[in-house]
Amino acid sequence: MVQTAKPVRLYIGGVWREAQTGKRFVRRSPLDGEMASEAEAAGFEDAREAVESAEKAFATWSETPPSERRELLWRAAEALEARRPAFVEAMVAETGSTPGWAEFNVHLAAGMFKEAAALTTQITGEVIPSDRPGTLAFAIRQPVGVVLSLAPWNAPVILGVRALATPLACGNTVVFKGSELSPKTHALIVEALEEAGFPPGVVNFLTTSPEDAPRVVEALIAHPAVRRVNFTGSTRTGRIIAELCGRHLKPVLLELGGKAPAIVLRDANLEEAANAIAFGAFANQGQICMSTERLVVEEAVADALVERLAQKAQRLAVGDPRREPVALSCLVDPKATDRVAELLEEALAQGAKLVAGGRREGPFLWPTVVDHVTPKMRLYHEESFGPVVAVVRVKDEEEALRVANDTEYGLSAAIFTQDIAKGLRLAKRIQSGICHINGPTVHDEPQMPFGGVKASGFGRFGGRAGIHEFTELRWITVQTEPLHYPF
Repeated sequence: MVQTAKPVRLYIGGVWREAQTGKRFVRRSPLDGEMASEAEAAGFEDAREAVESAEKAFATWSETPPSERRELLWRAAEALEARRPAFVEAMVAETGSTPGWAEFNVHLAAGMFKEAAALTTQITGEVIPSDRPGTLAFAIRQPVGVVLSLAPWNAPVILGVRALATPLACGNTVVFKGSELSPKTHALIVEALEEAGFPPGVVNFLTTSPEDAPRVVEALIAHPAVRRVNFTGSTRTGRIIAELCGRHLKPVLLELGGKAPAIVLRDANLEEAANAIAFGAFANQGQICMSTERLVVEEAVADALVERLAQKAQRLAVGDPRREPVALSCLVDPKATDRVAELLEEALAQGAKLVAGGRREGPFLWPTVVDHVTPKMRLYHEESFGPVVAVVRVKDEEEALRVANDTEYGLSAAIFTQDIAKGLRLAKRIQSGICHINGPTVHDEPQMPFGGVKASGFGRFGGRAGIHEFTELRWITVQTEPLHYPF
């Protein structure tokens, strides 16, 4: 294991510095338990100074011409891509990622910076006809102020950049709290922004110890200068964030957990469906909010599809990505592995059938296909966040739709059918923020409106939808003729 030469520091007001608490914390690699990174543990005073730094910088940054913001964001994309080897090393060490997943993170995240650069000149308004004579009325979008951005570990470069790019493009300043599980990876994003030339205070970066994180985040949300919050992570934590924001009347964008269904109808191309489901279920060890967790298949083609999927799962190599090329690495920590194994064991005890995988060695879980899963099993309802796909057999498309919607979550979904009109009809009835016809549940592009419904959160990242989230819509009038008043 390559250890960091120095701890990850805080970045406040354009200066890398130590935490005023005098404390640090260590992130250990899930691959072997060795130290992956050491980071400063910010406290309340550090959090306050980060917000005040962002608040001070807002006055100038919000008035910075769009062409300048565009140039800085484009440079950030280039600086990010130049750090590709460092990102790969950090992600493998901190999260157990495969190098391929890390490289994809950098590729997509650079595209997010470039898309945000393009958005700087798309923050528009409109003239609205007024019933009052001589009144010119219009609506404009303005930056809101300080944005608190909270990003997770599972796609740390993609989701870290997503939390930053559009808020910055819109003229906001940001306090970015990195994940306790990937502090070095998130710090590399901030290094890229610094190299790009963002002025001091526009971006501020905090890391906190796991035990201090809840209290520090609560203090950040409560600070009067914080005007927007965005959080990507578990639904359990998202509920806490939403409650805190509600208490302080702060708008919040939440992208939370998922239990994505892939509906396969009897007329589907089964080989294409099996390829998409294997990718959607097993990419990054199933640790993606969009991961295909439920395969909802018509009984008429279930045997043939399950056989194809099992064969694909059995061919996927699992192991330490530092030693050999593998498709799957380990899960992020032992507790995660224990929980997935528990869900699997319980389902099998209640009558489900193991058709592929099920093997566990330390932090590693082999890609697993479980057939005949029913609603009485926790695996049917609970997000596993691991390389397990649960097969639910149904008699027809109406039952498939009912099962797909039989979940508290609603982030991503997929439908496989050669009847595109039928696919579109079903897509409109699926309760999810995202639905792909004949494509995997795992898919993202910088310009697309990304987000969920129900317990998967609310609000949308990406493209013009992101502008809506990170600007304030204001109504302004100009009176061009004298008014007549009743008194």
